[in-house]
Amino acid sequence: MSRIEATFHKLKANEQKAFVAYVMAGDPNINTSRELIVGLPKAGVDIIELGMPFTDPMADGPTIQRAGQRALEQGITIDSTIQLVKDFRKHNQTTPIILMGYFNPIYNCGSEKFLADAVNAGVDGLIVVDLPPEEDNELCIPAQNEGLNFIRLTTPTTDDHRLHKVLQNTSGFVYYVSITGITGAAAPNMVDVAPDVARIKAKTNLPVVVGFGITDPDSARTIACISDGAVVGSAIISKIADGESIEQVLSFVSNIAKAIHSA
Repeated sequence: MSRIEATFHKLKANEQKAFVAYVMAGDPNINTSRELIVGLPKAGVDIIELGMPFTDPMADGPTIQRAGQRALEQGITIDSTIQLVKDFRKHNQTTPIILMGYFNPIYNCGSEKFLADAVNAGVDGLIVVDLPPEEDNELCIPAQNEGLNFIRLTTPTTDDHRLHKVLQNTSGFVYYVSITGITGAAAPNMVDVAPDVARIKAKTNLPVVVGFGITDPDSARTIACISDGAVVGSAIISKIADGESIEQVLSFVSNIAKAIHSA
């Protein structure tokens, strides 16, 4: 059982939903980023989604784009992102870490080297938003052969025919994008989200976690009530961008964790 599977198994046994927190590697600097990542599980985060900074993050809104730019200005690369995971594993061997990003930097690094380094560091899964199922042989299948979960995104425009294709090699969980647009752009409409989550769950045994547009404990709790968990990213990164201390950021994270776990 992978760390991701074990986490969902434990949460289900405790009748709790999953809190997935997204942060950008190296934002606002490598030392603060390292300290923040180590602190996330203590604040109630179940799974960490760690962004790999990229110059052209097409699925991300302005908040995460700026975070990526700050990280790039600090000289953060795939290698230094993976080093952050290694550093985290010195403190924590149980919380899953997912690397989220785009294929171009991975391709430039070399897929085989990237996967080997990720596994060696203690990475548990990947989200690569610009690799469709038709390109599974590029990274998805090799990643799964190395024991990494490959997590797919589904959206409000993913019809049943496409959903079958998307789910084919998905593992770990399904990430449902609650809005048609970029991260942090709008609040999800619960009336629309609930039936789509139910439709996806009817076609897979994997947990379905919802992200995009979740900004506070109330919206996180509402989303968690109709799914297996919630992803919060832009709201956390906004706190970092505003110059809040690590303690302040983790306090905000803790309040969201309590809301999700009480759903």
